Amino acid sequence: MEYTEIMVRYGELSTKGKNRQEFIARLGGNIRKALHDFPEVVVHPNRDRTHVTLNGANSTEVIDRLKKVFGIQNFSPMLKVEKTYEAVQQGAISMLKEQLEPGMTFKINTRRQDKGFEMNTDMMNRELGGFVLEQFPESKVQVKNPDIIFRVEIRTNGIFLTSEIIQGAGGLPVGTAGKGMMMLSGGIDSPVAGYLGMKRGVEMEMVHFFSPPYTSEQALAKAKELSGKLAAYSGNVQFIQVPFTEIQETIKENIPEGYLMTIQRRMMLRLSVALAESRGGMAIFNGESLGQVASQTMESMLAINDVTTMPIIRPVVSMDKTEIIEIAKDIDTYDLSIMPFEDCCTIFAPPAPKTRPDLERTRYYERRIDVEGLMKRSLEGIKISNVRAGETFMNENEDVFAELL
Repeated sequence: MEYTEIMVRYGELSTKGKNRQEFIARLGGNIRKALHDFPEVVVHPNRDRTHVTLNGANSTEVIDRLKKVFGIQNFSPMLKVEKTYEAVQQGAISMLKEQLEPGMTFKINTRRQDKGFEMNTDMMNRELGGFVLEQFPESKVQVKNPDIIFRVEIRTNGIFLTSEIIQGAGGLPVGTAGKGMMMLSGGIDSPVAGYLGMKRGVEMEMVHFFSPPYTSEQALAKAKELSGKLAAYSGNVQFIQVPFTEIQETIKENIPEGYLMTIQRRMMLRLSVALAESRGGMAIFNGESLGQVASQTMESMLAINDVTTMPIIRPVVSMDKTEIIEIAKDIDTYDLSIMPFEDCCTIFAPPAPKTRPDLERTRYYERRIDVEGLMKRSLEGIKISNVRAGETFMNENEDVFAELL
């Protein structure tokens, strides 16, 4: 069935008191961004709910987008009919014939905003309930916990019918908790960490380090594609490409093998902090899970965090790999993440990196490189692009990915 409107209900943000209107306005903006390629759709954020008027847009496609927008508790697709009881009857038949199976229970729930309408809520509930029983004699009315609640909203601009509640993504609207810089690799963990941060309302900018010719265009396209998956939860994200070749080559030439990874990560963190400071970021996010690899021990984190006082948030720090993989599959990033393209974290990786690097020794070795000069040249070469919900990069690189098909 093609619906005319979708009614969006709020969850956690409805408890926000004085800030509530700000949260609702942000959610409305995120919904518009998520539906950027549906120009006919109009979004009306109100205090108690948001109405998405479809104006002929494909309701199935719009519903799929709305399922991923953080801040939506649930929503209902609605059918607008003329303000007559006969139109309500016909709308009820067309909707319930697809949903009300033999033996199922239902009830009618009417809200009357337009007090001038000839039937009050009790009358509509009673009359329409009897009509539905006549049309679907194998069904039953049940007031408590029915299989289907058929809702009738009598407004000044028409009557709206719905019989379905679809669960949303929950959480808080992205952008209500400030901005963070997500250190996005091409692996499984960092997209999940980005997703979890966004769910708590953080506006994420994706910081991706690439080192041509050691990392390929495939790896870069994959990172952008992962960003596109995450953009579905907010409407869009900023993708920042940070050139890292000179830094990695310099570290490899001047730093003992066991400390390559530690000092490389320190440089990545410094660059992410510099970007945050210039772009209004308040924290650095990454996909580190405690003890998973050599750079994710407590000792390594201490040595790496030494370069900044900015908060570093690790949403997956206590998760098992299986838990992270399960979320990655749920958010549709897993299949992308396991594509075998090398990224900055895998090239030049020593066979035996220090799992417990000494902080003073780390600082000592790092003096062998020109930290400020390397950072300056890297930051001068960054490229920033806007990645929107529904945008993909695979089709633009069909020849690049053909080998994986």
